[in-house]
Amino acid sequence: MVRNVFVAVMTMTMLLAGVSLDAQTAKSLFLKSDGKQVAEIYSKSGNEYKTVGHHGPAVENVYMALRIYFNDSGAIDVYSKTGRGLELEKYGWYPTEEQQEKYGLGCDEYMVGGTVGLGGIALWDGEKEVKLKATKGRLARVGDTKKGCFAEMISYGVPYDGDTVDVKIRVEVSSKTRNATVTAEELSGRKVMFLTGVNYHEGAAVKYGEDYICVWGVHPADVSTDPSPVGAGMFFGKSDFLPPEKTSDMVRIISKPASKIRTEIVAASTKEAELNTFRRFEAYMIR
Repeated sequence: MVRNVFVAVMTMTMLLAGVSLDAQTAKSLFLKSDGKQVAEIYSKSGNEYKTVGHHGPAVENVYMALRIYFNDSGAIDVYSKTGRGLELEKYGWYPTEEQQEKYGLGCDEYMVGGTVGLGGIALWDGEKEVKLKATKGRLARVGDTKKGCFAEMISYGVPYDGDTVDVKIRVEVSSKTRNATVTAEELSGRKVMFLTGVNYHEGAAVKYGEDYICVWGVHPADVSTDPSPVGAGMFFGKSDFLPPEKTSDMVRIISKPASKIRTEIVAASTKEAELNTFRRFEAYMIR
């Protein structure tokens, strides 16, 4: 595993920014209307993408933050960081350019587009992708675990194979690893086929094998005015999925019929101190 000594000047700038370096994980969920942190938000319509802060429940470790979109997409998005301080609750997903420059804060360098992003979840009906359209409401939750924090989204009444299913996406971060765990579950125990993977854009370096996906490159400018190369990767159990398939915008994997699957996802950035090149990121992923 590639490891470098953390840059001392970054520690100082994070302290000046008022960001704690003692905490290892954090969670965040709030309505934009009042900014108050809450444990859960339920929506009958299933679409609170525009009304919830950072567009859905989010968690953070010292390397990255991840959010689950509060809509049908099932997508997981990345907030790319440069230092190891926790930033999400204090600065949200969108610190100003001045804050980024002065304090070394991260930014929104990753573009999900129409995909499930980094390890997000959809279903597969044997022929095509099935988005998580919630006909009976959607519930977002955040909380603590013994080793860190979690964010999850439950989509109720998703039409699938002539019936409806209830699907939970749970993202957990811990203080022990930079990787995050993504668990997808059909709550009644019914076996379904899950679709997940890692998206990419033109010009990206893309590698994958029987149990990993590794992508490195620049995402198109969206919020960030000067996008930098970022890495996105996934580890998965080769016995749980069909072989990876590279499409025009992602490397996707489709699970064998199961009521629950689990993967690990990881993000990196050229601006961080450790996995800041494709070579280093690739070495981390091919283990």
